[in-house]
Amino acid sequence: MTTVVPEASLNALPRADGSARYSYAGYTVTASVNGPIEAQRRDEHAYEAHVDVIVRPSAGAGGTRERHLESILQSSLSQIILVKNFPRSVIQIVLQVESTPENAYVNTKLVQASLNLPIIPALFQTAVLALLSAAVPMKATATSTVVAVVSDDGSKKIVADPTPKDIGEATSLHVLAFTSHDELLLSESEGDFTVKEWDDVYERAQKICCQTVLNQAGIDMMLDDDASSPDMRHFLRSTLETKVASDLYWK
Repeated sequence: MTTVVPEASLNALPRADGSARYSYAGYTVTASVNGPIEAQRRDEHAYEAHVDVIVRPSAGAGGTRERHLESILQSSLSQIILVKNFPRSVIQIVLQVESTPENAYVNTKLVQASLNLPIIPALFQTAVLALLSAAVPMKATATSTVVAVVSDDGSKKIVADPTPKDIGEATSLHVLAFTSHDELLLSESEGDFTVKEWDDVYERAQKICCQTVLNQAGIDMMLDDDASSPDMRHFLRSTLETKVASDLYWK
């Protein structure tokens, strides 16, 4: 199976401190980052910066679903940003969903975890790219992926980057993110699954998010089923290398 490569561009919004546009698996998200800037008193923290994440749906006004996504992203991003370097400040991250796979995201007031989880990697990856574009100090970068456990003729199959059809048939859905130090940063799951299935999901997600380091160590960790999944760490690095090369090019 041919690998579908993600696409990204940095500094897509000229009036923001940093911005990025990311497209993959039917999702397109644009993010802007501003800060660190002086925080309002209600957001002020004496010892660290407040990370303010705003998610805007592709149509209509945000609701409970967006607030749920914001809380997940805020918790994860606050762990990799050096927030203690900027007390009494705020770092604002605005994520605008531009397009989604058909039937994968319906703007509603009801919280439906099975519809929340698939979009998290796109939101997370766009936010990380925008933070790098804004030169916000971070202790590590991070990559994320979504994995589904799907029944296949009585057996369970692990599917990375599942389609809306796979998600509808999945017995469980999992979103994981790993830092550039190979540490688990984010883990969100929905559905019924066994410990063995969770171990398989963790292993598959780790290979997708961390396989560049494993390959540099001379260890072949890829499975045939992983051939359709992109190397997210290499993608992140190559996107930044392209941007730096463009900025340093003398015309």
